[in-house]
Amino acid sequence: MARGYFVPPRSLRHRRRPQLQPRWKEKRPRFNDQILALEVLLITDEGKPEKVPTAEALKRAQERELDLIEVSGKTNPPVVKIGDYGHYLYQVQKKERKQRSRSKQTEVKTLRCGFKTEQHDLDRILRRAEEFFEERHLVKIVLRLRGRELSNPGYAREKLLGLIRSLEGKAEVEQELKRQGNQFIVVLRPKR
Repeated sequence: MARGYFVPPRSLRHRRRPQLQPRWKEKRPRFNDQILALEVLLITDEGKPEKVPTAEALKRAQERELDLIEVSGKTNPPVVKIGDYGHYLYQVQKKERKQRSRSKQTEVKTLRCGFKTEQHDLDRILRRAEEFFEERHLVKIVLRLRGRELSNPGYAREKLLGLIRSLEGKAEVEQELKRQGNQFIVVLRPKR
């Protein structure tokens, strides 16, 4: 047997990849003949629900040269309406885009200071925190102690409480002031 690379048998080399369905097929609502329920809840033009057989609803849609669109397939019977399928898809996508643009994820922004941080730097930290509150983010303020500073945690606690008092009008405490090892941490959220 010659030295070299291991060549797997043919059965292992030529595996077919599983066929994945396109994503758009999962999200699209059913329409016309795709609706399999025997009875549906048809929303009329006046907005009133009417329980009718699927064949009857489909016939009404064809008379008006429109589609029968399944609005909510999870209910029993499914809720349907008569309309243009392409226009309905466009409206749904437009609504989703608008929701995505509005639902900005809130982040936790971290601001750090030390035991010996001067007032000017603390003012800068306060201004930065206010900017984050305007953007509706949570702010985590961390005060780290080093070396001999660890022997005076009361001063550090008071310094952090002073920062919290300065932000009282714009923020409220999300997570109380607590000590974790060699640092004090507090999380603030913008006032509603």
